[in-house]
Amino acid sequence: MSDLRMENDAFGPVAIPANRYWGAQTQRALEVFGRHGERFAPGLIHAFGQQKIAAARANRRLGVLPHAFAEAIEQAAQKVAAGEFDEHFPLTIWQTGSGTQTNMNANEVIANQANLALGGELGGKHPVHPNDHVNRSQSSNDSFPTVMHVAATLALRDQLLPALAGLRDALADKARAWANVLKIGRTHMMDAVPMTQGQAFDAFARQIGLGIERIEGCLPRLRVLPQGGTAVGTGLNSPRGFDAAFCEELSLITGEPFTPNPSKFEGMGAHDALVEVSGALNVLAVSLNKIGNDIRLLGSGPRCGLGELLLPDDGLTSSIMPGKRNPTIAEVLVQAAMQVMGNHSTITIAGASSAFELNVAKPVLIHNLLQSIGLLAHCVGIFTEKLVKGLEVNHQRLADNLENALLMATVLNPILGYDRVAQITRKAAQEGLSPKAAAVALGFITAEEYQRLVRPELMVSPGR
Repeated sequence: MSDLRMENDAFGPVAIPANRYWGAQTQRALEVFGRHGERFAPGLIHAFGQQKIAAARANRRLGVLPHAFAEAIEQAAQKVAAGEFDEHFPLTIWQTGSGTQTNMNANEVIANQANLALGGELGGKHPVHPNDHVNRSQSSNDSFPTVMHVAATLALRDQLLPALAGLRDALADKARAWANVLKIGRTHMMDAVPMTQGQAFDAFARQIGLGIERIEGCLPRLRVLPQGGTAVGTGLNSPRGFDAAFCEELSLITGEPFTPNPSKFEGMGAHDALVEVSGALNVLAVSLNKIGNDIRLLGSGPRCGLGELLLPDDGLTSSIMPGKRNPTIAEVLVQAAMQVMGNHSTITIAGASSAFELNVAKPVLIHNLLQSIGLLAHCVGIFTEKLVKGLEVNHQRLADNLENALLMATVLNPILGYDRVAQITRKAAQEGLSPKAAAVALGFITAEEYQRLVRPELMVSPGR
């Protein structure tokens, strides 16, 4: 038995591995673009399966696809959606800017499965044809951006948003637990006035909560699909009502309320909704970068750094310094944030490269967007479970810092005036005194008065 089978397309015969479900167009793409290691995330391929199910159902409803064909296509596409045929999608992301080759890859894999189920042969294109039946009422130009929207929506819903909710809640738990744990705040990287550790972590939780809101705010526009526009947006060769029927079926499949784009030209010629999502992820990356860096700086030490936070041990150490512990999980998060910021630059350029009725930077755009979503979901989950939940505070270090903080004297401004308080902090700094000792030595206040007035627990909210 030969290891190859022969197929024919518009350009002639093509040799294809006998055990592969892709067809002539996919094979030609492999020979043109090569087998570069960067391939689409599985979620995009699975979304293609869902898209083909919805298209088959809509075509059947509208009477343009025989029932038996539609049923066979749907059953085959369900296997693609379930990930059973991932190995039959070999193409690199570096292909035609419309994603045509991956759409044809899906059409061919599904057609071959359907034909085998209907008694046909692998590669025979009979009775189900990849273009005439699986791709009925569609074009790569509206199918690929539709799949981009679907894959991004489901990845946000199933991966990133749950991970972010877990981090927000873990940070909020720490904020409540440390609501009365006093510390010195820092501005310009320098000592400032007192605050609580709970207030710091409440700010972190607030950042993540707002990140969730920004992402959720993009979803209504992400759920608007260009399917039904076919080649340029006019809907040529699709039956009237296909777009609505398709979205109804896809909504049932995914559980998301997808709706037709009233301007297919906008949905195919521009990808502003996807750039907007990336923008929300970029803001989130900025937030995560701050949180990760703040925590690793506050945990620096254990003896020669700030040492205010005690980071859980991850079991990793230095290759040369025995027993050294590093904030590895925080560093993972910060690096992920860097990647997302870089991805956003690529996505912005890709989105800005739209011309006339088609954006031809779709593969690189969705590749970077799905990478950002998946990367953030993974790293946020690790950060939450392996770092945030195990964080503790170094109460002794915090107490020592409070005792010696020069700016504690700020609370005396309304009583002594700015200039006298400045003298206190200058003398304390120059002579290595506590602000209390400096204030008493200058004769501005007694030790008892200082003790009564300078109470950090009363300095952490308005009204003091």
